[in-house]
Amino acid sequence: MFDIEAILKFLPHRFPFLLVDRVLSMEPSKRIVALKNVSCNEWFFQGHFPDVRIMPGVLVIEALAQAGGILLFNSIPDPHTKFVLLSKIDNTKFRRPVVPGDQLRLECDLLKIKGRFCQLHGKGLVDGELAVEGDMMASLLDREDLNVGQ
Repeated sequence: MFDIEAILKFLPHRFPFLLVDRVLSMEPSKRIVALKNVSCNEWFFQGHFPDVRIMPGVLVIEALAQAGGILLFNSIPDPHTKFVLLSKIDNTKFRRPVVPGDQLRLECDLLKIKGRFCQLHGKGLVDGELAVEGDMMASLLDREDLNVGQ
């Protein structure tokens, strides 16, 4: 549904922290399915770990959060006036390591939007096997209120 060029329009992330390669499907205000292709050339494998390459769990969660951010961007009014920020992670369990050659399927469901807070549930799967799942909360900040880099 969205290739990398479209994703770059939705997410503020850039190399090396852009962790979504493609969006397969999306139903605004409900669900997104996206992909992260994990290559042996990823920058984080230099130190995590050189002899047993495993994608850091925090980056697997970040990939899920980025997929959720794309979903939120397409689910709220005036998304260009907002900045989506991951604010909470709960009930997260890692079920299997994500390693070079894996294709991480990112599935996020939007559970609720209340005010400026959004609740999501995400799953990361490799070859149909659950690698990670957890609950996330995101905050919708007004871009004009951000003083980052000023």
